[in-house]
Amino acid sequence: MRMAYRFNSHKSVSLFRNRHFFEIKFYMTNTEFQIPETNENFEALLNEQFGENGLTGSVVKGTIVRVTPDFALVDVGLKSEGRIPLREFGQNAELKAGDKVEVYVDRYEDKDGQIVLSREKARREEVWQDLEKSLNAGERVNGVIFGRVKGGFTVDLNGAIAFLPGSQIDIRPIRDITPLMGISQPFQILKMDKVRGNIVVSRRVVLEETRAEARAELIDTLKEGSILEGVVKNITDYGAFIDLGGVDGLLHVTDISWKRINHPSEVLSVGQTVKVQVIKFNEDNQRISLGMKQLESDPWQAVADKFQVGEIYKGKVTNITDYGAFVELEDGIEGLVHVSEMSWTRKNVHPGKIVSTSQEVEVKVLEVDQDKRRISLGIKQCTPNPWAAYVEEHPVGSIIEGKIKNITEFGLFVGLSDEIDGMIHLSDISWDKSGEEAVKDYVKGQDIQAKIIDVDVEKERISLGIKQLSENNVAAALEEIKKGDVVKATVVSIEDKGVNVEVNGISAMIKKADLSKEKANQNPENFKEGDVLEAKVTSVDKKNNKLGLSVKALEIDEEKKALEEYSSTSSSGSSLGDALGEALKKNA
Repeated sequence: MRMAYRFNSHKSVSLFRNRHFFEIKFYMTNTEFQIPETNENFEALLNEQFGENGLTGSVVKGTIVRVTPDFALVDVGLKSEGRIPLREFGQNAELKAGDKVEVYVDRYEDKDGQIVLSREKARREEVWQDLEKSLNAGERVNGVIFGRVKGGFTVDLNGAIAFLPGSQIDIRPIRDITPLMGISQPFQILKMDKVRGNIVVSRRVVLEETRAEARAELIDTLKEGSILEGVVKNITDYGAFIDLGGVDGLLHVTDISWKRINHPSEVLSVGQTVKVQVIKFNEDNQRISLGMKQLESDPWQAVADKFQVGEIYKGKVTNITDYGAFVELEDGIEGLVHVSEMSWTRKNVHPGKIVSTSQEVEVKVLEVDQDKRRISLGIKQCTPNPWAAYVEEHPVGSIIEGKIKNITEFGLFVGLSDEIDGMIHLSDISWDKSGEEAVKDYVKGQDIQAKIIDVDVEKERISLGIKQLSENNVAAALEEIKKGDVVKATVVSIEDKGVNVEVNGISAMIKKADLSKEKANQNPENFKEGDVLEAKVTSVDKKNNKLGLSVKALEIDEEKKALEEYSSTSSSGSSLGDALGEALKKNA
């Protein structure tokens, strides 16, 4: 057998076979080797001749032979040089012939017969070796989180790509890791698999170790009143958690600023460095309460001197509620304008319909309570009181004209101007009518005349009356009637609850129970319009022009009188029946 390898211009190898022996010719060196017939492994002999010595897959030192615009030719002591792209040496790398570099032998030869070398893989091998040393020694390594993958994140460990599980990124869950990406930070290698190229790292382990050390040191020196620097770690609706370097403290929303803050995110952001003061430290549960506003002077200390009661100031509406609006007079100083102090005329409306957030308004200081940190303000007091102006032009006793705006169960509301209404109570509509009967002659939108009978500017009330426009004939008639008198009453109408009657022009009602002493005779249907009844006056209300009448009371009086007469005449032989009969005849 005969076999020969032929190298053509350092590029290719041709194989010839014969039964008896091997013949290898090296044209690039002008040498020829003859290998006698043998059973030894030809590949092993060839590798031994070429001097590869198992360099494939290892990192070796080489010398730069020549540098071209795109490649660097590197001699690693083998039969040919290898070409490495310049980009693998990094940007702006200054290379020249004779420089020593470490390279990775990827393959002994490619299709062109050249050794395949890689500077990039050599660097990776270096990194892997360093990472393996760190793993064995339990040391931390620096890396940069640069991407997100399923179940976690990718970390660049100086060229080697590692996997960071989501559960290992922090001690507690983090919603937004954006502030942690793109920055160099320490990690702990959990495991490595070079065959598969897998590296798993943890940031949480580093934090727990660092936190434990820093926490112990901080706790020993921590005390109320201490001023520290921290980083905003998380923001909630009620405040922010501040990392003090191994231990977290809570900065409540009310302790961020002296001025009103609706949400901590208005002032703070995750990752922001802030200066805080320890306002409370519980050694038992190691809870720390922090404050920022405590580092500034309290603006309420001199509030009474700055804002005098009765003075007018400008402010900005910061918040609107159902009961009023808060107005900022200066940084950290807010006062409340109650809804009742917003407008002289607009009642029962939401404050948001009168003012808007961020609106600049003039306010008058009504009250200052420095201890309770409260200032009561008024907006309407900064404008003339239309009630006072109206009353000045229309004093009590004036007769006005207006339109009925509303009819309620207790009276009529009359529009006196665009802003002011007056009220006519049911009792002031008519001298001789009351209740529903008094208002049935009026409709909404009707123009009427009325007299101003009372004014209360502070309570913003104007009382009107219609009946005061005419003489009180009922009052004059009531002057002639006294309680206990027996009067004749003419039936005007019949109702279920009694009988309406008229006595000398005065309207009154005899209730069903007062129609008779006997229950059988108390039915209002027993009477008809025009009937004349004798009744006893049981009450006289001159203020409300009301007269109380009772037939029953009269019958009782007549019976009592008959009994008295019987007692005085019993000696003459008259009977009780005769006396009662005479009394009944008189009553009939």
